[in-house]
Amino acid sequence: MPEEPDQPERPDQPEPRGVDLPRKAVARTARLAALPLGYATRTAVGLGKRLGGQTAESVASDIQQRTAEQLFRTLGELKGGAMKFGQALSVLESALPEEVAAPYRDHLRRLQDSAPPMPTQTVRQEIEKELGPDWREQLVWLDGGPAAAASIGQVHRGRWADGREVAVKVQYPGAGEALMSDLRQLSRLARGVSPLFPGVDAKPLIAEIQARAADELDYHLEAEAQQAFADAFADDPDIMVPPVVAAGTTVLVSEWLESPQSIAGIIAEGTREERDHYGELLVRFLFSGPARTGMLHADPHPGNFRVIPHADGSPGQLGVLDYGAVARLPERQLPRAMGTLMRIAAHEQPDRLVDGLRAEGFIRDNVKVEPELVLAYLAPFVEPTRTERFRFSREWMRGQFQRLNDPSDPTFAMATKLNLPPSYMLIHRTWLGGIGLLSQLEAEAPFRAILEESLPGFADPR
Repeated sequence: MPEEPDQPERPDQPEPRGVDLPRKAVARTARLAALPLGYATRTAVGLGKRLGGQTAESVASDIQQRTAEQLFRTLGELKGGAMKFGQALSVLESALPEEVAAPYRDHLRRLQDSAPPMPTQTVRQEIEKELGPDWREQLVWLDGGPAAAASIGQVHRGRWADGREVAVKVQYPGAGEALMSDLRQLSRLARGVSPLFPGVDAKPLIAEIQARAADELDYHLEAEAQQAFADAFADDPDIMVPPVVAAGTTVLVSEWLESPQSIAGIIAEGTREERDHYGELLVRFLFSGPARTGMLHADPHPGNFRVIPHADGSPGQLGVLDYGAVARLPERQLPRAMGTLMRIAAHEQPDRLVDGLRAEGFIRDNVKVEPELVLAYLAPFVEPTRTERFRFSREWMRGQFQRLNDPSDPTFAMATKLNLPPSYMLIHRTWLGGIGLLSQLEAEAPFRAILEESLPGFADPR
């Protein structure tokens, strides 16, 4: 066995509350069920406070703050499907009214980047189970504490036998059971959870996460996808994807990506130059990936994107992590019809747009729609393509979100008339999540030019 490095492992730490994923189903179910109940209770108490003379604004602010604390503490501590649902919600934070978003924001950012750790001994046991009893001859040093944590696994820093610094991703024991159990329970509670995020329909979001859960639990599949992206972007001056070193079903070892912070840090306090630079690289990565790999990276939340500045501190490469959620595209590229429809909408041709949407299954044959309202409903996806450079912002996203969820707006009924074909489900979620992330960054990007380069059908003649 190679000589031990002089940096020792940290001693095992006591297990914090909330780490045991396969805890009794009844206990996990009770905590999830308490979310809508807690919201209802706080609302009732708030009504009493208003009758007692407190202003509506102060009562609403108090309810929102307490709701945020319960929601994201519960989702983060339970991990599994609960935390994954919370991460999916976090991308949409920029769409919420400021009076609702403000008390949630700190909790959302914490959820995007962290979670309680599992004991070091458990980590070692999982590694031995996947990499074999001689794993210490390959992984010659392993940090005792996690460098990062997510919904179904956590990451430790280590050193491989050939000297490479590596990231060791270890799945929580019982993650599969907890993930599916949480998602089933959240699906049953969707109607009660939705008020916690006004205007967000939780049920289809949970259904889509359920459909992809099995793939995300298999680290062999994730390793295959990550290596495909690493090979495709190996010589790219702007994008860094860590190559895979070793993989098992619940352990994934890849080269360490040195980065001072994720995009969440740029969202919180980045300069205008940093916001625009990394926002543009994010768009270029998401749209160029399919043609290079045949897959779409489909988990655009801030913790998966790392900033790698140049030596002088100026904006540099964008590092991309976590390939558990990818859309494997049948045509090995984004659908050409998608680009064609975007181009038609960008040129404001509503009748042709409706015909094209019907042909792709977005509008069923027996459903009547007004073409102009369909075009208006798709504005969040189309507006960024109509100018040479588009500035995404919380204000713009919030305005779009409020308009589409306003019963008095003529476009409100479109949500019940449009259909999302299964083949577009993950693409749609990724696009919407990307727009949400760009709006949190408040980034300006040459969105139209990037689509002309990378989205099949968008640059075709009219």
